[in-house]
Amino acid sequence: MAGPVSLRVALPDLAASEALAARLAPLLKQGDALLLSGDLGAGKTTFARALLRQGGVTGDVPSPTFTLVQSYETPALVLYHFDLYRLKQPEEIEEIGFDEALADGAVLVEWPEKAASFMPREALRLTFGMEPSGQRFVAIEMTPAWGARMEVVL
Repeated sequence: MAGPVSLRVALPDLAASEALAARLAPLLKQGDALLLSGDLGAGKTTFARALLRQGGVTGDVPSPTFTLVQSYETPALVLYHFDLYRLKQPEEIEEIGFDEALADGAVLVEWPEKAASFMPREALRLTFGMEPSGQRFVAIEMTPAWGARMEVVL
């Protein structure tokens, strides 16, 4: 069985992040997890908001930094946006309903490394970063199952 496949995508501007979100949003289904990593200011929340909007969220999309999780009803499924930055212990993820959210809809998780042992193996991992030149990018790590789904959009 083949291992994960990695792909690097340049994100020169907000439109590039929004375009990537527009290509990924239709792929989401119940039980999916998108894990968004990267330093503060790398573009995780911007991407998450764009993906939620592309998924059909029309209202306000606040960052869940203080609430830890926000849920959104969309025409296709319920999307949950987790921000684990303020998590003190990995086990706290159980208290904020992560497993239930994953069973009920799809999850976007910022700072997944804060509860790495609780993250599903079949997740799509997006690591946002910046080149020394200032150019933003995202490294996408796909399991074989995700790779097959992503072929149509990349």
